[in-house]
Amino acid sequence: MTADTHALYGSLPLDLIEDRGTRLQCSPQVPGATALANIAVQSLADFIVHAPPGTIERRCVLALALRALKSGATLTAFAANTKGGTRIAAELEAFGCAVATDHRRRHQIVRTARPEKLLPAVDDAINAGAPRLLPELQLWSQPGLFNWDRIDPGSQLLLDHLPPLSGHGADLGCGIGVLARAVRATSHATHITLIDIDQRALDMARRNVPGDGVTTLWADVRSSRDLPTGLDFIVTNPPFHDGGDEDKALGQAFITKAALMLKPGGVLWLTANRHLPYEATLKPLFETVALIAQKNGFKIYAAHKAAMPARTKHSKPRK
Repeated sequence: MTADTHALYGSLPLDLIEDRGTRLQCSPQVPGATALANIAVQSLADFIVHAPPGTIERRCVLALALRALKSGATLTAFAANTKGGTRIAAELEAFGCAVATDHRRRHQIVRTARPEKLLPAVDDAINAGAPRLLPELQLWSQPGLFNWDRIDPGSQLLLDHLPPLSGHGADLGCGIGVLARAVRATSHATHITLIDIDQRALDMARRNVPGDGVTTLWADVRSSRDLPTGLDFIVTNPPFHDGGDEDKALGQAFITKAALMLKPGGVLWLTANRHLPYEATLKPLFETVALIAQKNGFKIYAAHKAAMPARTKHSKPRK
């Protein structure tokens, strides 16, 4: 990283902002990106931020971006009007910035130059968005993660019905490690791989599920070629929103990948919203698909892959 480094947080729609240069990606949801919190103070030449929708997370990201910029360097922050875009200007002004706002395609695009001196509100926003231990859950979490301050009902329903599991397994879309922690506490699993697209979630999961026999993998389940295979079990509460919009294809992709990762006879334990049509994806890939429970708008499935046919003493190996 040099004094001329240009940075980007998140995606950059070129119909909103013309920029075709090379940028350092800093989003925790892009595997391999540089962690924004680790960038040196006043080290960047400019920064474009696709601001996240959550208030605490967005303020923290904007504050970290300002901190990383050299004095006088430009910060461009944008978001859809319905996803926090209308609040960006006021939030930057609260940090001591003078702003200019552009409106385009139902988005707010806000530009500012990093002031020489940042107001105390910047440090306050960074601290508010930092990881913390949730005493009532005894879990580490961070604003911006899925249901960051509570266990969501779908995961809780799966926890209520999950049997002891054994062997090698994985938690797809592990979040902060709620399901994996339960597997480790109640099962005879020898190893579990926690997989998520968000580096912050994996940082929390490592705290929540410590010890030997635990591996984390920063990856997009849909496209990664590094996923483990030959597994005995998989647990998952797959996402069904992409950028805030419902996308059932996300969960369907998780199911398809799970089937490839499991060994013959392996089992997938899945929780999902009741309205999501995952049955049509499960049935061609698994020998048995059992609806275990339905409650409060959620459903639990246990899906088993067909076991490898056993050889008889009279069978001959194929040539």
